[in-house]
Amino acid sequence: MDELRKKGLAKMNEVYGWEMPNIEGDPFFDLTVDHLFGTIWNRPGLTMRDKRIMTLTAVAALGNADLAEIQANAALHNGELTGDELKEMAVFLTQYLGFPLGSKLDGAVSKVVKKRKKAAERGESEDKKANVNAAVHMHSGGTVHDK
Repeated sequence: MDELRKKGLAKMNEVYGWEMPNIEGDPFFDLTVDHLFGTIWNRPGLTMRDKRIMTLTAVAALGNADLAEIQANAALHNGELTGDELKEMAVFLTQYLGFPLGSKLDGAVSKVVKKRKKAAERGESEDKKANVNAAVHMHSGGTVHDK
């Protein structure tokens, strides 16, 4: 594994808060790990929190609740944002994106917060296997189990 791939996987693991597998031979995954996480997410000038807020805003603008759940869960896992801050983002963005898109973000945040609370009550952490599968699917078009 070359240095850019190692750097990209390390940043991807930091961004998502779990161990992302290295998937060989998938050009889209290669581009994501090497360029997006190896280069773009490693650029100086913005904090991880800044980048997370921008990513959540873009995902909310697209109306993609699945991606919003992944990003909200990672923000909570990494301590970049609290549940209350995520809910406030949804309220704020509703004024700029419209109620339907803001409410999708709010619904995604509420779902993640509820799942994490239930897991904590059972003495468990969030479902990392589901998180990894969702992130791999988002970045490569398949799940770990599909590869």
